[in-house]
Amino acid sequence: MNTGDMTSPTAPFPSLGRLAGELRGAGEWPARYGRFQAWVRAQPDLLGTLRAELRGLSAPDLTWLGAGSRETTTHFAWRLMDEPDDPFSCWLHEYKPQRDWLPGYANTVHNHRYDFGTTVLSGGYLHEWFDVELDSSGELVRGATPAGAETFLPGAVCAVTADRFHRIPRAKDGTVTFLIKSRPVKSWSVSFDPVTRVSRRHVPVEVRVGELAQRL
Repeated sequence: MNTGDMTSPTAPFPSLGRLAGELRGAGEWPARYGRFQAWVRAQPDLLGTLRAELRGLSAPDLTWLGAGSRETTTHFAWRLMDEPDDPFSCWLHEYKPQRDWLPGYANTVHNHRYDFGTTVLSGGYLHEWFDVELDSSGELVRGATPAGAETFLPGAVCAVTADRFHRIPRAKDGTVTFLIKSRPVKSWSVSFDPVTRVSRRHVPVEVRVGELAQRL
């Protein structure tokens, strides 16, 4: 298997294959999130199911899983399903113990390039929402105002669209979440540090690669 290939191995997670079937016929993001929400609530033990399926993965499947996953300052993001023709992908987020968190994007007030739906499988976290003021270019944040906070515990399901600004300032040790992400709806995201008041625009390598030759 070519580990650089983004195509998922054949049905490594049967439970997610059933979810994918639900999502493929759902239409646009709001309807797709609605089906995700209903599917999650119909799972008696999604974490146990995924744990059992992970234990049954073949060596090539594990190689694919590792190649498409990444570490952030607060958690490990494990790519579970990512078919190129699908308008979504499936992920498992394994949060690090709070003592191991580092300053970075995930700790700032930020948005994303994609819409996503998430559910807490174990642990829990504090989720803060913000209203932001953008500069005239629309590419940087000038200020952020708290707009609410929620504590999410196992079983909670939440939707976050690409234009919502939020952050997770703390999570219980052992927190695990499951997500579906849309394909990117914008080419960059924005973060804002309320302490330093520094805002940054974040452009991923897959977007920058087309301009690499001109930048060298």
